[in-house]
Amino acid sequence: MLYYLFYNLHDVFSPFNVFRYITFRTTIGALTALLISFLMAPWVIRRLRQFSFTQHVRDDGPKTHLDKAGTPTMGGVLILSSIILSVLMWGDLSNKFIWVMLIATFGFGAIGFADDYLKVTRQNTKGLRGWYKFSAQIILALVIGMLLYFNPDDQVASKLSIPFFKKWLIDMGWFYIPFSILVIVGSSNAVNLTDGIDGLAIGLVSIATLANGALVYISGHSGFAKYLQVLYLPGTGELTVFCGAMFGAALGFLWYNSYPADVFMGDVGSLGLGGALGTLAVITKHELVLAIVGGLFVAETLSVILQVSSYKLTGKRIFKMAPLHHHFELKGWAEPKVIVRFWIIGIILALLSLSTLKLR
Repeated sequence: MLYYLFYNLHDVFSPFNVFRYITFRTTIGALTALLISFLMAPWVIRRLRQFSFTQHVRDDGPKTHLDKAGTPTMGGVLILSSIILSVLMWGDLSNKFIWVMLIATFGFGAIGFADDYLKVTRQNTKGLRGWYKFSAQIILALVIGMLLYFNPDDQVASKLSIPFFKKWLIDMGWFYIPFSILVIVGSSNAVNLTDGIDGLAIGLVSIATLANGALVYISGHSGFAKYLQVLYLPGTGELTVFCGAMFGAALGFLWYNSYPADVFMGDVGSLGLGGALGTLAVITKHELVLAIVGGLFVAETLSVILQVSSYKLTGKRIFKMAPLHHHFELKGWAEPKVIVRFWIIGIILALLSLSTLKLR
């Protein structure tokens, strides 16, 4: 909205012409989301505590987590609100990809909100029943997949891009729709599983968002795409503004979510952010790159799958506890050490994902 207001004034005052540049609006969007998230957080935390929207800690988890009981949760409402407001202010709302991202962020966040709300208001339940929650995610991802697949302006909607190869595309046909569902739902739940200790998930999301922002900008810029020999996707460059807003909102929230956390994001945050990352990857044809930049999200998910499978088949556990970050906690690593070391690995994976642009 503010983008149209200021840019339309460039005929009267030429410096307003700067609003036509995606890089400038990405910076402004990031700062806007950061300020909204950072400044509104104390008020949101007070309200969450007032409504008794607080965390319940599982008894079979690390004993050090028992002190976290009573910490306000559902702070993801603040993260998603900051992203959406910033994008509405500085994004080009005539761009259809922006609306797909807003639908994904709000939709997955709404599913998480329902899950969180049931957890904090009905302590005798574990939130939404697994089947209801999973079905809602699949339906939403199906809608997103169909919107992209049947987009008449997208000539590569059903194509899968292979990292490290020059424009190697595999046409998946209609199978791309279930594949996109797998990517989006998988990403949403992977971030959700990673959100188990203070600041871990939001820090990794910030890192992944930065890397994705660079990939998105290059893919949407004809000059850079041609030079680096990557798939040029007209219109997707505008999603850099969304990435900026997402990064800013995440940083603002991290200030309060860092160890020891004043607030947790809850499923409303983790499902919403994970769904956004997955949708971003599907739109920009970076689905396989997402598995690299989000390698720790993948590892956390696999640790749960392996743990459950092993226990059911053999009666033995592979890890001391799943997801993976709890395994290292029970091995004696202090929580801040687990967080920082996982962040370091996340940065390495992000750099590796960026290397796919040149190693072709």
